[in-house]
Amino acid sequence: MALFICAGLLSSCGPDKKQQAEQAEAMQQEDAVETPTVKLIPVERGMLSSTIAVPGELLPYQQVDLYAKVNSYVKKLQVDIGSQVHTGQLLASLEAPEINSQLAGAQSRIKQQEAIYYASKATYDRLLNTSKTPGTVSQNDLEQAEAKKNSDLANVEAAKSAYKEVGASVAYLEIRAPFDGIITARNVNLGAYVGPGGKGTDPLFVLQDQTRLRLVVSVPERYTGGLTNKNEVTFTIQALHNQKFTAKIQRLAGALDEKLRSERLEMDVYNKNKKLLPHMFAEVNVPLPSRDSTIILPKTAVATSTERVFVVRVTNHKAEWVDVKKGLEADGKIEVYGNIKPGDQVVLHASDEIRDGSTVKY
Repeated sequence: MALFICAGLLSSCGPDKKQQAEQAEAMQQEDAVETPTVKLIPVERGMLSSTIAVPGELLPYQQVDLYAKVNSYVKKLQVDIGSQVHTGQLLASLEAPEINSQLAGAQSRIKQQEAIYYASKATYDRLLNTSKTPGTVSQNDLEQAEAKKNSDLANVEAAKSAYKEVGASVAYLEIRAPFDGIITARNVNLGAYVGPGGKGTDPLFVLQDQTRLRLVVSVPERYTGGLTNKNEVTFTIQALHNQKFTAKIQRLAGALDEKLRSERLEMDVYNKNKKLLPHMFAEVNVPLPSRDSTIILPKTAVATSTERVFVVRVTNHKAEWVDVKKGLEADGKIEVYGNIKPGDQVVLHASDEIRDGSTVKY
């Protein structure tokens, strides 16, 4: 009988202690939810430097498509693809027989006009000498002779100008290099008929200056505030086994591209050993230093929900959500902009589980 009584007492005590433990644990969890324990950090100002990786392209520093100025035939080719040329060097000779005929005709017209001029000048000179005797030549005849002489002289000058114009066309029959570079394309052969370049027409030659290249990148709008032409970028080329190169920012567009919503940057890359080729793609790291000091916080202090980005500021054990905007990010830290100031205390590990207006422990 005693054994039954003890068993009953044990069975009645067991569930009570278990229930009490569960109730205590539940109260602890509820208290932790209603009054969470958090770690606070002070808000401080600082300057954050970051980099962004953007794709870039290497372009020739100078490139030109060379066309024939006049309709003609290719007489002689002096260079081919890969030829290194210098300023003024003859690249190709063209021929146009009709230009030689035009040149001869223009020269004949000069002689013709000169003969007419000499005749009218001689007439004027005789009338002028005769007019020195009063009453021999009327003033009107003298003026008419002078006007004829001047008109014929003007015709001589016009004929000479026409000759020079045709002569200039002869110079167009020689295609010369406008700057030092390398021939990267040749689209003609001997005897080919060529003419003035137009849309859809292939150039005779393509000339590129490859001793210096332009590294061109487009930086997205949100990062343009920190750009400066005093910084250097680093870049790698996949074809060169990720060898690192450096280049200084030389030119900023100062405006955004309407389609890409980005700003164009150009760096000059000196390529004396010719390892780099035009139109290679590069992976470019662009530095983005802050221009002014801003609020810098650990990334964990900024919470992002479906509706807002915020930090949790704590004042007198009360949590307050403060909306912020993100800036640059680097090394686990981030710039934020919002209604917070140095000296404020914010939660180090912010989340939407810490409700706005709730009481916290720290």
